[in-house]
Amino acid sequence: MKNLPLVDNYKRVHTYLRISVTERCNLRCRYCMPPNGIELMPRAEILTFVEIETLAKLFVELGVRKIRVTGGEPLVRKNVDELCARLSAIEKLETLALTTNGIKLGEKAQPLRDAGVSHLNISLDTLKAEKFQHITFRDNFKETVRGIEKALQVGFPSVKINTVVMKGFNDDELLDFVDFAKALSLKIRFIEYMPFLENGWSEVKFMSYREMKDIIESKHTLVPLLTNEMVPGPAKDFQVKGCEATIGFITTMSEHFCGDCNRLRLTADGKLRNCLFGRDDFDLKRLLRSGASTDIIEDTIRSAVILKWEKHPDTEELVEMQSNAMVAIGG
Repeated sequence: MKNLPLVDNYKRVHTYLRISVTERCNLRCRYCMPPNGIELMPRAEILTFVEIETLAKLFVELGVRKIRVTGGEPLVRKNVDELCARLSAIEKLETLALTTNGIKLGEKAQPLRDAGVSHLNISLDTLKAEKFQHITFRDNFKETVRGIEKALQVGFPSVKINTVVMKGFNDDELLDFVDFAKALSLKIRFIEYMPFLENGWSEVKFMSYREMKDIIESKHTLVPLLTNEMVPGPAKDFQVKGCEATIGFITTMSEHFCGDCNRLRLTADGKLRNCLFGRDDFDLKRLLRSGASTDIIEDTIRSAVILKWEKHPDTEELVEMQSNAMVAIGG
């Protein structure tokens, strides 16, 4: 069946796999991690490089053409550039991307580029050092900026900045970020603040993409960019008129893009998830380590795809889900 694409019940073809290589992170961002941190799994539970490569090859045989390496923070995983080299060598894989907070990019940018990473997303939620320390509980603002500069120097074909926007925290920096993008000819994507387990989400902090866009258009002209229908993406993209900078808005909460979703997610401990907000896990690591055949693993992957939601729950349902999860774990 490997010649058949990964299609769900809503005719969405899945060609994009996000692989988490670690649950560890060297930041403690308030909107991402509970205040008391998370209980880390034993290292033996984390997929090895061989296991990641084995599963990646299977997904590519099933039609995946883009893989993104994520975490946690992927650059805290030892020798992650070696893993990237192994992934980029997979026949038929077209794009190898990586998302990072940029702290270690100063030393890792060139090895990652040499390893075949072409698309780099860097998380940065403020351009002010004191705010950076407040949101991340770490004093690494200068390292992150140096990482961005190094990524541009070594020539990644695509470098994007990801910025989660929260009212009362960084919404006053939207125009500063546009100026930052203009100065470096960058792509910046503003992301709507989403509710995750114990991350303090509230409507008071939420800013919709339309509110963001109105603020930016008070000073800049945004020209819509046509989306390649063959490569669906989550962002509404615009060119800033008169320069090379582009601005994107990821509207997860206000205008979901589930109808075009082509993504699957593999957790650091080998569980396949068909949606960021999904509750079902399909344990590929258990199958792999028990010696299950490729056909059985493939059947499990296809089952996960078939069971994918048509769309994720609305905002109220998501908040309630997170609240119930907190109660379940004693939060």
